[in-house]
Amino acid sequence: MKDKIFGVLQRVGRSFMLPIAILPVAGLFLGIGGSLTNETMLEAYNLMGLLGPGTFANAILQVLNSAGSVVFNNLPIIFAMGVAIGMAKQEKEVAALASAIAFFIMHATIGAMIGAFGAPDLAGATADVLGMTSLQMGVFGGILVGLGTAALHNRFYKIQLPQVLSFFSGTRFVPIISSAVYLLVGIAMYYIWPTIQIGINALGGFVLASGYAGTWLYGFIERALIPFGLHHVFYIPFWQTAVGGTAVVGGQLVEGAQNIFFAELATPGITHFSVSATRFMTGKFPLMIFGLPGAAFAMYRCAKPENRKAVGGLLLSAALTSMLTGITEPLEFTFLFVAPAMYMVHCVLAGASYMIMHMLNVGVGLTFSGGLIDLTLFGIMQGNEKTSWLWIPVVGVVYFAVYYFVFSFMIRKFNYMTPGRDDNTEAKLYTRKDLEARKKAGEVTEAEAADELSAQITQGLGGKDNISDVDCCITRLRCTVKDPAKVDQQLLKASGASGVLCKGQGVQVVYGPRVSVIKSDLEAYLKSSASDHPAPVAKPAQEPKKAEEKPADAPKAGGERLTVVSPLAGKVIPVEEVADGVFSEKMVGDGFAVEPEADEVLAPADGEITLVFDTKHAFTMRTAQGVDLLVHMGIDTIRLNGEPFTLNIQQGDTVKAGQPIGTMDRAAILAAGYRTVTPVVVGNLADLGGFELTRTGEVKAGDAVMEVF
Repeated sequence: MKDKIFGVLQRVGRSFMLPIAILPVAGLFLGIGGSLTNETMLEAYNLMGLLGPGTFANAILQVLNSAGSVVFNNLPIIFAMGVAIGMAKQEKEVAALASAIAFFIMHATIGAMIGAFGAPDLAGATADVLGMTSLQMGVFGGILVGLGTAALHNRFYKIQLPQVLSFFSGTRFVPIISSAVYLLVGIAMYYIWPTIQIGINALGGFVLASGYAGTWLYGFIERALIPFGLHHVFYIPFWQTAVGGTAVVGGQLVEGAQNIFFAELATPGITHFSVSATRFMTGKFPLMIFGLPGAAFAMYRCAKPENRKAVGGLLLSAALTSMLTGITEPLEFTFLFVAPAMYMVHCVLAGASYMIMHMLNVGVGLTFSGGLIDLTLFGIMQGNEKTSWLWIPVVGVVYFAVYYFVFSFMIRKFNYMTPGRDDNTEAKLYTRKDLEARKKAGEVTEAEAADELSAQITQGLGGKDNISDVDCCITRLRCTVKDPAKVDQQLLKASGASGVLCKGQGVQVVYGPRVSVIKSDLEAYLKSSASDHPAPVAKPAQEPKKAEEKPADAPKAGGERLTVVSPLAGKVIPVEEVADGVFSEKMVGDGFAVEPEADEVLAPADGEITLVFDTKHAFTMRTAQGVDLLVHMGIDTIRLNGEPFTLNIQQGDTVKAGQPIGTMDRAAILAAGYRTVTPVVVGNLADLGGFELTRTGEVKAGDAVMEVF
């Protein structure tokens, strides 16, 4: 039963990721718009003449403010649709539509019941929901609709009705049954929800009265749930419902810590943001910007001298990711599985960070991370008087030192095998050279050799027939299996994972930010005939081969040079000058980048498109010579959800070098605060001979700039 509950909670947690992913953009709009239209701040910085009321800039900023506010004001329906999409197994767009319809019907029904029988005798019991008078259900109402609609969808989306009603079979039946069910749910909620609301308010009062100890416990539990992927399930009620407190802001009752903060952010005249709300958020800043980078430095210093160069790039990239974006899992999973005791110390220190920020009356909110971006928007730009943000770097410096010395002591005292301390810690992945050798020996067919990594993951999960569901979040492949006993954790770790967590039928494989590509490849592999009769995947060798042992006759791009052209007009630079940890450290490959001066995108070489990201910001291709190319338009532009990009290619298409394949809206990317520099890298260079940049500086789109051999 516990394992089944964990499996359900894992799916619920990952379904929260879609609506949560919207919050950074909305927070960016609200942070900039709310900050730069606040007259108190404008007067403090003498900006009234430039940005004050009546100016064109002020009008634009008011638009940004409204664009951000509308997201936070309508989170219930966003969660309803997002959770339905995340929980639906197939035909997710139908689940999204059905959830929206069910949401409208449930609240309209509640509104009709209130009109007929009166509102509950409870302070703050009613609210305006999309123009309808309904009960104050907040995101709980949205989650209730999303989960229920997804369950109905998964049960009925393949239903076959009698011939006379066959038009309404399958997916058309889902909105119909959802409407009927949530009409009844609306009636039931009119009677049930007030009692639930009393309980939620009582829980919120208890949390508020718990003081500093309760804040520490919140921070401890939130970090402790990270390995299980259930932290989203834990913190969402605090951020979005009355569990995290209630407040009257601008004459409106607001529920949830995050909602309170953003309501105050958009309201003029707030002297200091409510610490009773931000206590559930602010503790992340010292932890993510200072503490975990201190842990990374400790692991670097504790590595063997001869291994420090190799692990330095990995740890630096993970530390910068934590500092800038607040995404900590790549760094936390670096030591979680080799030193669980260190992770428990980390949880204790995390709770202390939340408690200290509470004690110091720091009132900085955030969207979902806790890195420098959120600190700048919601702390520094708001001013120290409203946020007391200056305590964050003060405490942060201490946290960096504490993490460094505590982790250094524990690593050396208990001889934990953190990166670089064991010569054999890196598992060897099979390269294309190995596959070619195995094909020549007749060990595998062409189809089976096409995707060794996916085959390895499939076997690690117990085979195709053992896999029920495949999904991912930011850093983890999240799968549901039928028989957990068939899962081979060692084989999964050998596929390049930094850790594997099995809990009942739920399996999480930690790959880091590249997991979305791995998930797409795995799904394609499972749909192919190659996965029906896979060849056995050999265990990787214990000792990785050294570079000097590479056979002289290893395949080199099919024995001929491949010319790669610039996909954009602009300035060509080596990829190490991109100033981004992932690309400049060559974690995904080596090559070049273009600082574009035009929007048209061309194919960089002849070949087949192997993957087009859903967000259209990147694509991969494979040439006839066996070269894997990645074109990534802009840095961190995955967060723009595809809006600035148009690609007229899809997986499986064959393209020619210099062929127009789409556009990127540079102005929109820059306006959203992202860089347009576009890396073009060879992902499998280790399997080839090498490459040469034949041209840098200003180029036209289609000019030859690199040769791979």
